[in-house]
Amino acid sequence: MSIHKTIAIFEHQQLHVGEQSFKQRHLDALLKLNEYHDGNYFEPIAKGIKFNQYVGVIQVDGLTIEIYPKADKDDDDNKWKGVLIKMLKACGRLKAESSGAAHVKRQHLNLLEVYFELYLREVEALVRKGVIKKYRKQTHNTKALKGKLEFAGHIRHNTVHKERFYTTHQVYDSNHLLHQVLYKALIIVDQFTMGKRLNDLSKRVLLNFPKVDNKTITAQQLNSITLNRKSSSYSESLELARLIILNYSPDISSGKEKMLSLLFDMNVLWEEYILKQLQKACYGSDIAVSGQESKSFWGSNSLKPDVVLRKGRQTFIIDTKWKRPNKSSASVNDLRQMYAYCRFWDAEKALLLYPGEESENKFRSYLTDDYSKDEDSNHNEIDHQCKMGFVSVLASHKNELDPMIGQKILEILQLL
Repeated sequence: MSIHKTIAIFEHQQLHVGEQSFKQRHLDALLKLNEYHDGNYFEPIAKGIKFNQYVGVIQVDGLTIEIYPKADKDDDDNKWKGVLIKMLKACGRLKAESSGAAHVKRQHLNLLEVYFELYLREVEALVRKGVIKKYRKQTHNTKALKGKLEFAGHIRHNTVHKERFYTTHQVYDSNHLLHQVLYKALIIVDQFTMGKRLNDLSKRVLLNFPKVDNKTITAQQLNSITLNRKSSSYSESLELARLIILNYSPDISSGKEKMLSLLFDMNVLWEEYILKQLQKACYGSDIAVSGQESKSFWGSNSLKPDVVLRKGRQTFIIDTKWKRPNKSSASVNDLRQMYAYCRFWDAEKALLLYPGEESENKFRSYLTDDYSKDEDSNHNEIDHQCKMGFVSVLASHKNELDPMIGQKILEILQLL
């Protein structure tokens, strides 16, 4: 029996063949995975890879690679290892009751196993409650004539067996697409579960699941599924099954190693997290918060700031950046982007928001002559300003997310 190895690494770090049980076959598989995802996950280097801003877990051929986020140069790496799960919980991508920090620490689960357990518990609850049945058409041999007789098939299949009928008829059972999707995800989970507790749970759920066809599930089929009042209880399990199936790569390395990757873009997760925290901080106040507003820019191109805040007639723009910039000045491209947001949204102030220790920065005006239109189409001079802001992801001296991050952002914008 092969021993399973785990590598823990942080975003933007490098991993070379020969380090921590990382072998050439693992590198080959990861490079193919990266190619399949348009080169977003890693950067190939000599005999290794350099990780980008994608974090999460990859399992391939007896090796688990856990990639953690890290927003500063703090030497204490351990405090960052639980950040991803906590941010996923805060963004609603992971049920809090199924992935509490104490539970994860006690069971030593990685992110994949957290999702596996959540999925298995969801499916187990569905089976216990009673799975739904649907009508479907079935074409095969029967001993009684029912439905529509398929003459061509009947002649082809029943030249010898005169007592049989080749028919198309309706059946009412649980062998439909919804259950085929759940079953496919169960099979994938069963291949990758490790440890007696989780493996036993997987076997039990599979044993109790209704007998359905094991079919190849495509992204198109997943997108075609619509739930109704009768099947609404399948929502959580279907979403998890979709995540598992779409991140499964069965033959990514010459058909030898099966791979499952669950990776998240920290730029997207940071944006979602900040939006959620601001909505929470502004709830019940006179500040309105919205995300991903869009305005046409040129042709089919549009502008989409991450967060727009409105207080009375004032508008504020926030663009989140998951990176560590030079605290004295943002990049020219980022500043130009914020200027465009200010013009299109008539915003007086824009904030480039980065993770990191708080730093004193002042709003500075763009050196341009800007005007905005009022309700009577008169042109009024406006002073567009921009600022760099930094907020710490973690609370001081704790390994927990800062619960006051929303209020701190409002203070940076001078809205409190």
